[in-house]
Amino acid sequence: MSPSPLRCGVIGVGRMGRHHARVYAQMHDAEFIGVVDNDSDRSSDIIDAWGGRAFDSVESMLEAGVDAVTIATPTVTHRALAEQLLAAGVHCLIEKPLAESTEEAEAIAAAARRYGKVIQVGHVVRYDPVMRAIRALDGLVPRFIDIQRVSPMTFRSVDVGVVLDMMIHDLDLLMMLVGSEPEEIHANAVSVLGEAEDICNARLVFPAGPDGIRCVANVTASRLAFKTERRMRILSEDLYVSADFGEQSGIVVDKKTNQAALDDVRQRLADQEDLSDVDYLELVDTRPLEIGEGEPLHLQATDFIAAISEHRSPEVSAETGSAAVRTAERIMSAARAAGARMI
Repeated sequence: MSPSPLRCGVIGVGRMGRHHARVYAQMHDAEFIGVVDNDSDRSSDIIDAWGGRAFDSVESMLEAGVDAVTIATPTVTHRALAEQLLAAGVHCLIEKPLAESTEEAEAIAAAARRYGKVIQVGHVVRYDPVMRAIRALDGLVPRFIDIQRVSPMTFRSVDVGVVLDMMIHDLDLLMMLVGSEPEEIHANAVSVLGEAEDICNARLVFPAGPDGIRCVANVTASRLAFKTERRMRILSEDLYVSADFGEQSGIVVDKKTNQAALDDVRQRLADQEDLSDVDYLELVDTRPLEIGEGEPLHLQATDFIAAISEHRSPEVSAETGSAAVRTAERIMSAARAAGARMI
């Protein structure tokens, strides 16, 4: 017999929480029981659309019986809510960032270990079909990574700066791709609309790999741009990848595929041939990045539910989320050291 669906709820149904409610309601191995939100109109909208019940408090949701909860409230509330729910035996999917500081993130991770419950951190870009396609590439050992994540101001998530709000997605991706935390960080930032930074650029140098070569990453985040862009470029010894997450597209340049053309150009250059009329783009053989389908949020929830059912760690654990927060703090500290005026 298949196990009974897990009873799932959502705390906070704003910009992200409402989507978590929808996903739970659409999953066959989850039973959506309802939401907790300070805004009764928002709660009613969710219940009207997806069923369940509007609870007036976390305590009333616990009394009704719940197995797993998404916490999609302001970052400053994450630790208190997580510790309350974990102590009550409830597994938690916590929207990014895991917490507003490394100390609080590590406290959440410790509570999950203490009570033996699953924590999944909402670094949903890991589940984006573009990112999954990049990870599936053979021979991708990053030497240089450039990431741009910019958008106009939405006036959401303004309780934290752009590093914890937006850049933290890419910090998680960088550490996943490289396999370690950076050993060296240079950064600067600008605060425009408040005391928290709205634009930040960071250069991260990672420890040397088995071949003795370090990966260097350049990452930029802005919530004051004139348009939305989500781009990533990765240079490795044998592959070059350029991906556009907004367009769900990408290209791959394979050194092996282009080897004959490269050898020909090298020889012609050695022979001091004038190549100024050669069209470089015609020399390069590219292929499209093979991108599959799937809604990232649904794939993330599937991993969360499966981790609970299979008694395993999810892909983005509390420890992984803590590493992202720790790296974000180091970037903000580096920016202050460089003269940035930010909280």
